[in-house]
Amino acid sequence: MTITENTTVAEIASAIPSSVRVFQRHGIDFCCGGKSPLAAVCHKRGVALDDVMSAIDASARAPEADDRDWNREPLPLLIDHIVTTFHDPLREELPRLEAMSAKVARVHAAKDASLVRLDEIVQELSAELRSHMRKEELILFPAIRSIEEGQPASGPRLEAPIAVMEHEHDHAGALLAELRAITGDYVPPSWGCATVHALHHGLAELEAAMHVHVHLENNILFPRALRQF
Repeated sequence: MTITENTTVAEIASAIPSSVRVFQRHGIDFCCGGKSPLAAVCHKRGVALDDVMSAIDASARAPEADDRDWNREPLPLLIDHIVTTFHDPLREELPRLEAMSAKVARVHAAKDASLVRLDEIVQELSAELRSHMRKEELILFPAIRSIEEGQPASGPRLEAPIAVMEHEHDHAGALLAELRAITGDYVPPSWGCATVHALHHGLAELEAAMHVHVHLENNILFPRALRQF
């Protein structure tokens, strides 16, 4: 879509779901106050219209494909890629999804009782992923780095912590599968407000990213690390 200063926030949020992150970052109400023109809202919030429009445009562009062969790259580089591409964004995204799912359940549960379960899953998944990433970054990843650098392993053998991480991946996958089932493949209901639409879009993106994330760990990082132990 072509965005002008008179395009309403709601129109942008509906046409470009990724713009919701931009609006939330600047404290712009895209739901109840979404009928206001973008220029007026930016002026009210004290942010530059051009900056917001540029950020929305950037959010809509698909990221470039990563064509690196991670079966050949050094393991520390793969670990850095996992942390910066998946762990760090997750730490920013999970609180946003938690807040939206709680709001949707609170406001719309009378229309759809399954929203209560959806919120429970999002809260559980968020807590588990935070704990999971912390264990990887504090225990498993440093151990793999040491092995790659030729240093003697000072902690436990890798088999046990890797088995735990893979089990937690399986559980996260089961929660994501339940989220997909509850939301009907992340298709928002016809009555859904902008927050409902943003939540469904965010959950779909979370699942897509998690699939790549887990693939890199389960199928590449962990087997390569075990072969070098």
